[in-house]
Amino acid sequence: MAVKRILYYPDEPLAVKAKPVASFGAKLERLVEDLFDTMRAYEGVGLAAPQVGVSKRVFVLQEPEGEPRCFINPEILEQEGGEEAEEGCLSMPRVYAQVPRATRLKVRAKDALGEEFEMEALDFLARIIQHECDHLDGILFPERLDIITRQEILQEWAQVREQLLAEVTEAKHAT
Repeated sequence: MAVKRILYYPDEPLAVKAKPVASFGAKLERLVEDLFDTMRAYEGVGLAAPQVGVSKRVFVLQEPEGEPRCFINPEILEQEGGEEAEEGCLSMPRVYAQVPRATRLKVRAKDALGEEFEMEALDFLARIIQHECDHLDGILFPERLDIITRQEILQEWAQVREQLLAEVTEAKHAT
């Protein structure tokens, strides 16, 4: 359908809790399609509605060799295990950190048609779900880090963000 502009941290509504989806239909299905198109265009594995400026509890994901999945009003019911692994974020591009996450979880959500489902997720899929659920709660991955590492990542992000905004400005002037 359409590739949307991804917001950069700390733009609204990235830092606020998204609103639950109350109605299902063509408008929601378009949003889901736009999220998939945008995620693929930016070569991500997950994308939440707040990242494109929509304060709704919706995210999409697709593991490199997996099926595309949509989660609406998701709830993590169980989580266990733990490991640190590198994470990045389309709303903080070019910045990465070792982020602790559970290695197994059970989640309940609805699909784009409003049908409820539950599933268990392991390892990388569990990591993606946790990362995207955080977006729905206004949390970005640096908040999952110890305070010293968080400050280092946020300082790095400030420099990267400045570069990205300069690149966008330069590109606009070139056209």
